[in-house]
Amino acid sequence: MKTRQTGAALLTAMLTVALVASMAAAALWQQWRGVEVETAERTRTQSLWVLTGALDWARLILREDARSGGADHLGEPWAVPLEEARLSTFLATDKNNTADTTETVSQVFLSGRITDLQGRMNVLNLVENGKVSAPWQRSFSRLFAQLGLPSAELAAVAENLRFAQDNTAENGSSALAPLMPQRVDQLRWLGLSESSLARLGAYITVLPVRTPVNLNTASVTVLYACIPTLDLEQAQRLASSRQTGHFRTLADAAKVVTGIAGELADGQHSVSSRFFEVQGRLRLDQTVVEERSVVQREGLSVKTLWRDRGGQGAQTAPLQ
Repeated sequence: MKTRQTGAALLTAMLTVALVASMAAAALWQQWRGVEVETAERTRTQSLWVLTGALDWARLILREDARSGGADHLGEPWAVPLEEARLSTFLATDKNNTADTTETVSQVFLSGRITDLQGRMNVLNLVENGKVSAPWQRSFSRLFAQLGLPSAELAAVAENLRFAQDNTAENGSSALAPLMPQRVDQLRWLGLSESSLARLGAYITVLPVRTPVNLNTASVTVLYACIPTLDLEQAQRLASSRQTGHFRTLADAAKVVTGIAGELADGQHSVSSRFFEVQGRLRLDQTVVEERSVVQREGLSVKTLWRDRGGQGAQTAPLQ
């Protein structure tokens, strides 16, 4: 009987030890998980603060560029991309900086670029005063044909955009009208397929107002599409000529290719820009946080219209 009691006590003790060990392991895992989540959230928050600073830096560059006046072209400081560099190198250049420059900071890498959105064709140009704009429809038709995209999709986009603008002007009187797009990926609302969006992404944009194409920053494909009488060889010549000297006026561009002077119009073409996209990327070990912003420059004022941020599942933050 005594032997049985001893065995039962030993078994109870072993079960108790196993239970305590399990509870301790669970508590330790919960604590570790909490620390990891807090560390990841802190890293993400700090990364967003750094990217906010990078956006302010980009806005400052664009503002200083506006002080000099003149045309906007790819030879200006704003057009030079920032290749991935250690954040500590930027802190070291600031003599008044007293921030931490430990090994952790030295492992943070920052990169980014500023892109002229008026080097692309603005989809909102398709509709003017409630009607489809014939000149811009012709330009977009040339773009669709060059990329091998169905013309039926362009017709659907133009008509749905007209419908959406009419509905907006009438304070949303029709529930059947599509919403006005604010981003390129939202053009699927108007009838563009995913494959067409993928092909068009580098050549089109959606801006809040009608905008001309900047001939100094447009690609060969966009130049070909937005100047009716231009062929691809002439578009390539026009783009190549910018390497030796940018266009200060539309007349400068007309000198490169004879016969296009009559095709260049202030409402469709320009040599300066007001809308830019700022892309920032911050990497720390396995954590990557990216931010994409659209800014509008009016004189010396550069305001942020909206921002997409995040490493996975970007969040949209519209700003005023």
